[in-house]
Amino acid sequence: MAGYWDGPEGEQCPRRTWLTTRVGAAAGLVGAAYRIILLQPGSALAAVQMAAVDTVTMATLGAVFGLTTCLSAEIREKPEDPLNYFIGGCASGALIGARTHNYFTGTMCCLGFGITAAFTKIGNQEGWRLAGPPKM
Repeated sequence: MAGYWDGPEGEQCPRRTWLTTRVGAAAGLVGAAYRIILLQPGSALAAVQMAAVDTVTMATLGAVFGLTTCLSAEIREKPEDPLNYFIGGCASGALIGARTHNYFTGTMCCLGFGITAAFTKIGNQEGWRLAGPPKM
């Protein structure tokens, strides 16, 4: 997500939302490809429909995350607070719950996505690395 971490949080909300939407759509395409390979739909039309639904769902999750995170930072006037990312992740998780018509799924996704997003923000602030040589 080149450019997402550039600049202060709470600014350039449309640009940040567009970046997270693109990442979500890309993840949806990859996930849809695996799903089509593993589940082997009965027709080409079913495969296209499956790919479209998965891609649009993931793109929507990315858009909701990007918009909620940015607006939360702007409204709360705390642009570098990891709570903004928790709120964005939780909003995306709630969307999954609404999509599946299941409160438990929404609650668990809210907590899981929120905590993961908050740790991502904290890790970015503190310079954590998941791969590559350690910084000395």
